[in-house]
Amino acid sequence: MSSLLTSATAIIFAAAVVALLWALIQFTIISKIPVQSGGGSGEQEGLISSGDDEAVSARLKEIYTAIYEGAESFLKAEYTVCFWFVIAFAILILVLVSWGTGWDMARGSMTAISFLLGAFTSMASGYLGMKVAVYSNVRTTVSAQKPGWTECFNTAFRAGAVMGFALCGLGIFMLYGTMLVFKLHYPQPDEWIFLTESITGYGLGGSVIAMFGRVGGGIYTKAADVGADLVGKVVHGIPEDDPRNPATIADNVGDNVGDVAGMGSDLFGSFAESTCAALVIGSSIGLSGGWDAMVFPVIVSGVGVFVCLLCSFIATNIWTVKKEADVEMALKVQLISTTIVMIPAVYFAAIFYLPASFELHSTIGNTILHLSPLKATICVAMGAVGGLTIGLITEYYTSHSYQPVREVAASCKTGAATNMIYGIALGFKSAIIPVIVLALVIYFSFATCDMYGVALAAIGFLSNLATGLTIDVYGPVCDNAGGIAEMAELHPSVREKTDALDAAGNTTAAIGKGFAIGSAALVSLALFGAFVTRIRHSSDDKLFAAGVNMLEPVTFAFLIIGGMIPFAFAALTMKSVGTAAMEMVLEVQRQFDEKPHLLDENPTERPDYDACIAISTQASLKEMVPPGAMVIFTPLLTGILFGVTAVSGLLVGALVASVQLAISMSNSGGAWDNAKKYIEKQPADSELKGKGSDIHKAAVVGDTVGDPFKDTSGPALNIVMKLMAVLSLVFADTFYAINSGTGVFKMA
Repeated sequence: MSSLLTSATAIIFAAAVVALLWALIQFTIISKIPVQSGGGSGEQEGLISSGDDEAVSARLKEIYTAIYEGAESFLKAEYTVCFWFVIAFAILILVLVSWGTGWDMARGSMTAISFLLGAFTSMASGYLGMKVAVYSNVRTTVSAQKPGWTECFNTAFRAGAVMGFALCGLGIFMLYGTMLVFKLHYPQPDEWIFLTESITGYGLGGSVIAMFGRVGGGIYTKAADVGADLVGKVVHGIPEDDPRNPATIADNVGDNVGDVAGMGSDLFGSFAESTCAALVIGSSIGLSGGWDAMVFPVIVSGVGVFVCLLCSFIATNIWTVKKEADVEMALKVQLISTTIVMIPAVYFAAIFYLPASFELHSTIGNTILHLSPLKATICVAMGAVGGLTIGLITEYYTSHSYQPVREVAASCKTGAATNMIYGIALGFKSAIIPVIVLALVIYFSFATCDMYGVALAAIGFLSNLATGLTIDVYGPVCDNAGGIAEMAELHPSVREKTDALDAAGNTTAAIGKGFAIGSAALVSLALFGAFVTRIRHSSDDKLFAAGVNMLEPVTFAFLIIGGMIPFAFAALTMKSVGTAAMEMVLEVQRQFDEKPHLLDENPTERPDYDACIAISTQASLKEMVPPGAMVIFTPLLTGILFGVTAVSGLLVGALVASVQLAISMSNSGGAWDNAKKYIEKQPADSELKGKGSDIHKAAVVGDTVGDPFKDTSGPALNIVMKLMAVLSLVFADTFYAINSGTGVFKMA
C-alpha cells in the first residue's frame, strides 16, 4: 500500500496545484510588461507606443477597452443562456438517471452534481481564457514594437501557457476532488463502477458547454471575419484590420470568444470525457489493483502537467526565438519534446502506481484480461505518438512552407473558383493518412488492452494538453495583437512581426485541431465501449455479451442515420455563419455608403463598431441553439424510443462520418488561410503579384469560405461525436430500463 505522500491522491493534487501556480507565475510575468505611459498606475492609465506618442497610446487604450467590453458582454450573454440550459438539463439527468436505476436517488443526484461541476468548470475555463487573451493581446503589440523577436513571442506564448496550465490544473482538481467525495458513498471496490458512472456527468457537462461555446463563438467570430474581409478587402481594397472597417472590433472580439474561450471548453471536454471513459471501462481494475491503479488515467494527466512545464522552458529560455524562421520551429519543438518525454514518464508512473499484474473484464465476452504496466504504457504511447503524427501531417497540408498550400496559392491565378476546387481537394486528401494512423492506433491499443487500451490511447493524445492549449491560444493572441497594431496605426514593421507570429500560429492551430479531432475519435470510441460495458452490466450480459452486431436491421439503419448527423450539423452551422455574415456585409456597406469619408486615407469620422458587435452577438446566440439541440437530443430520443441497439448504430455512424468531415473541413480552411498569407508575402512584381492584386482577392474569397470550415463547423464536429457518446453513456441505465433496452417501440 502506498504511503500518503506517494499515493495517487498526492501526485494528482500536486499536479493540479503546480499547474495553477505556474499559470499564475506566467500571468505575473505578462502583467509586468510596461504598458503605461507617463508612469501612472493601473492598466487604464494609458498604453505605451512607439515614440511614447500620447495620441497613439490613447488609441491603443480605446481599442483594447472595446475588445475587452465586447468579449465580456458576449460571454455574459452566452453563459446566461448556457446557465439556464444546464440547470434544466441537470434536473432531467436527476430524474431519468434515478428512474433508470430503480429510483437510486444517490446515483441520480451524483450524476447531476458532476454534470453541473463539469459545466461550470468548462464555463470558468472559457472565461479565464478570454480574460487572459484580451489582457495579453495589447501587451504582445507593445512587445512587438521592441527590437528582436524574443520578447513578443514569449509574451504570446506565456499567455497561452496561462490558459493551458490553468485549465489542466482546474480540470484535474475538480474531477479528482469530486471522485474523492463520491468515494465516501461508494467506499468498496465492487461499488466503484457506480462511482465512475456517476462521474461521467462531469464529462457531459464539459461537452455541453463546449458545444455551445464552439458553435456560438465560431458563428460570432466568423460572421465578423467574413463580413470584414468581403467588404473591406475585396470590395474596397483596404487592409485587414483597418480601423476604417466597422467590423474590425467584432472580428477581434470573435478571436477571443471563439478561438480561445470556445476552444478551451472543447479541449476541457475532451480531457474530462477521455478520463471518464477510461475510468468506467477500467473500474474493475480496482478489484485487483486498488484505488491507485483504477485512477491511473488521472495520474497520466497529472504527469503530463509536469512534463509540459519542464518542456516549456525550451521555448522561453533555452531555444529562444531570435528571428522569424525560429517561430514555427519553436512551437513544433514543444509538441515533439513533450511527446518524447511523456513516454518514459508515463512508464515510470505505471510501474509505481499499477501492480505488476492486474485484471480487467473484457468488453466482448466474459474473458478476464491480465494486464501489466508495460501494456498500459504502450497504449498511452501509441496515442501520444499517433497524435504527434497527425499533427505533423496536418502541418504539411496547412503550412505555406510546403507544396500543398503553395499549389492552392498558385490556383488563385485563375480566380476564386479554381482556388475553391484545389482547397476542397486538399482537405479530402489530407484525411487519408490521419485516418490510417487512427485506425492503427485503435487496432493495436485494442489488441493490447481491449477497449481500456483505446481509452488510454485517447488520454495519450491529450497527455500534453497543457502544451497543446498553450500553442492554440498563442495564435489568436498574435492575431489580435496584429489587429490592434493596424487599428492603432503603429509602424508597419509591428504588423509585419505580428503577422509572422500569427502565420506560425495558424499552422500550429491547425495542428491543434488535428490533435483535437484525433483524440475526439478515440474518446468517442472509448465512450462507446463504456456504453457497451454499462449495458452489459445492467442486463446481466443478456445484451452485447458478444459485442454489437452491426448487421442487425435496427443497428444498421441507425448507422446510416448517425452518418448523416455530422453533415446536418455542418449544414446548420455553415448556414448560420452565412446568414450572420450577410447581415454584417450589409451593415458595413451601409456605414460606408452613409459615411463616405470613412474610406479617406485619414478619415475624420469613426465607424460604428458597436452595431457590428451587436449583429455578431445576436446572430450567434440565436443560431447556436438548433445544432446544439440536434446533437444533444438525437441520441436521447433514439435510446428512449428505439433502444440501445439503435443507439449503438447511431454512435458508430456519427463517429465514422465526423472524423472524415472534421479533418477535411479544418485542413481546407487552414490551407486557404495560409495560401492567402503566402500571397500577401510576395512582392508586387512576383508571379503571385502580392497584396491587393486580383490573385490576392481570389485568395481572400477562399479564406472567407475557409473561415467557417476551420473555425466553426470543422472543429465543432469533434464535439458532435464526443457529446453524443458521453450522453448515451450517462443515460445508459435509463435506456435499458425502457422495455429491457428495446425502447418505447420495442425495437429488438
